[in-house]
Amino acid sequence: MAAQNEQNTAPDSYQLAMAKNNIWATKLDEEQPDLFPKLASGQSPEILWIGCADSRCPETTVLGLQPGDVFVHRNIANVVQYNDISAATVIEFAVVYLKVKHIILCGHTSCGGINAALANKKLGLLDTWLMPLRRLREQHMDVLKDLELKEAAVKLAEINVENGLRVLRENSAVLDAIEERGLKLHGVIYDVGSGKLRELEITESMDAISRRIASFKTVKNEE
Repeated sequence: MAAQNEQNTAPDSYQLAMAKNNIWATKLDEEQPDLFPKLASGQSPEILWIGCADSRCPETTVLGLQPGDVFVHRNIANVVQYNDISAATVIEFAVVYLKVKHIILCGHTSCGGINAALANKKLGLLDTWLMPLRRLREQHMDVLKDLELKEAAVKLAEINVENGLRVLRENSAVLDAIEERGLKLHGVIYDVGSGKLRELEITESMDAISRRIASFKTVKNEE
């Protein structure tokens, strides 16, 4: 009975989170008294992070940074699509108005979205969202088919990041920022089991860059 009463009076996850927020804010304010007033006046992050909504991949914590350092967009399996208006508005705001210096596109190990894309179970609305991943699976089946499931999941996560970077590099605002002020794009994989980020080696030839700019860069009409 005592154990049951103890369980009933224990704070739930929301109450615990609110209490911890108060402790965190008080401690940070004591350590850096100028931080919160500075944040209240505006933001100037140098990094746009595009990642998965997975609870194990909190970008600011993973990067060892703090509030105000990272502008963020997250979704299931960090999918970057041409027709995703939510991601597009975040990217444009970060690149055009905040003028971030780096875009980090991060996939991760043990990703539920990647695992779902490798399987064939019906998932309802998620099936629509995962379609780009299933297309990538189909396009790269010759590479994936001989791998163990865990290895295939990591490989598809890498392919997804590479594809997302390709989409980003065809975004006109991103192309402008690369040309005009040297915006850098990075593809990384976060290892949930170790907490470490691994950078993917993704390079483009000058010819490929020139072709991409010629094909996708847009300009305003002169009046």
